[in-house]
Amino acid sequence: MLDKDIINCRDTIVGIDTLVKNIYGEDTKYINFDNAATTPPFKNIFDELEKYMNYYASVGRGVGYKSKISSDLYNKSRQRVKKFFDINDERYTVIYSMNTTQSINILANALVKSKKDIVISTRMEHHSNDLPWRKYATVKYVEVDEKGKLKVEQFEKLCKKYLGKVKVVTVTGASNVTGYINDVHYIAKIAHKYNAVIVVDGAQLVPHKKINILGSCKEEEIDFMVFSAHKMYAPFGTGVIVGKIDRFNEKYPFISGGGTVDIVGHDRVFWLKAPKKEEGGTPNVAGVLSLITAMDDMENIGLDKIELQENLLKDYFTEKIMKIPEVTLYYDPDDKKRVSVCCFNIKGHRHQELAEYLGNKECIGIRTGCFCAQPYVKKLLGIKDSDTFIFASDKSLYTPGMIRVSFAFYNTVEEIDYFIEAVKRFIKITADKK
Repeated sequence: MLDKDIINCRDTIVGIDTLVKNIYGEDTKYINFDNAATTPPFKNIFDELEKYMNYYASVGRGVGYKSKISSDLYNKSRQRVKKFFDINDERYTVIYSMNTTQSINILANALVKSKKDIVISTRMEHHSNDLPWRKYATVKYVEVDEKGKLKVEQFEKLCKKYLGKVKVVTVTGASNVTGYINDVHYIAKIAHKYNAVIVVDGAQLVPHKKINILGSCKEEEIDFMVFSAHKMYAPFGTGVIVGKIDRFNEKYPFISGGGTVDIVGHDRVFWLKAPKKEEGGTPNVAGVLSLITAMDDMENIGLDKIELQENLLKDYFTEKIMKIPEVTLYYDPDDKKRVSVCCFNIKGHRHQELAEYLGNKECIGIRTGCFCAQPYVKKLLGIKDSDTFIFASDKSLYTPGMIRVSFAFYNTVEEIDYFIEAVKRFIKITADKK
């Protein structure tokens, strides 16, 4: 049973009742099932921004009244972010970036010293938690099984195999393809046992459930958690690293320039300490205000309630979609420990066909393709890695992929029912044409 209090929170979200035009030019209610990519913002954010904009000024060394307000807001926001994760620990800092992708690039630059260093990643990762590590280090991968779940025992096997060379273990907190939630604290214990640090890509985890970064003991601590504001009901480009401060002061910053330095000569530079060292340029103070306001709103609703509501929605969707004979699921429907991401295909149809029908005629927003996780998606589709490169050389070929629907707390069972009927209409219409 969905929580009526949560359903009433639909009014806190921008654009819920906005009408869009379908392919026939008719005004139609829009259904957003693409929340894993970007969530719509809370209305309250714009109220806070409107109040703040009267005092908007640059952050940093300005001595004017407005500059002081902006600087105080920006600097104090780090404590608010730490509070969201129940951290009262000076070993941790908060570093802002544009998005999760840039955050991971910052970490790859900071944590890896040589291409000889080993980074253990997985076959489940988003490209953003794979390609940056390839640039700086040698990456070894934990494999997935036939259902797409991590072979967790391989973490320790790889750590033993490359004993003394493993510097970083990095893993997604929750997959943006299957929704599987990984036991990051267990993986952290393995990483620390072999003197490596753990980086968790929390882009698909942080918006959906309460996260305890510190774990239940020192061995379970997450050294670095990264996520994006635009996936948790805040607009504007803000990425976040919550991590241990000492590891950022060993190398040049990822982005050097204004705001990162203490003293500059022609032949020598003295860098500031983190977090400022890793935040080159003028900070996005409006984006940070949006982030912490969204955190307030999420906590006011209740993170536990959000998680429960989304679990009910994804389970309801799975029950309904499985009754359509033509559907192939790409996740384990019996696994209840998933975030609200569901991928599938219709047998005999390209994923783009259904996506175009849903978007153009039914005004339902979903995502299609490989979701920036091509190796993982192609594994789930049963496509060999060696067979994928033909798609790069011949653009006329049909590119494999899936349909992804992803739910947020504001979605409803009525929207899911409409979606299910739309899929059935698509199957009937296309069958009639054959």
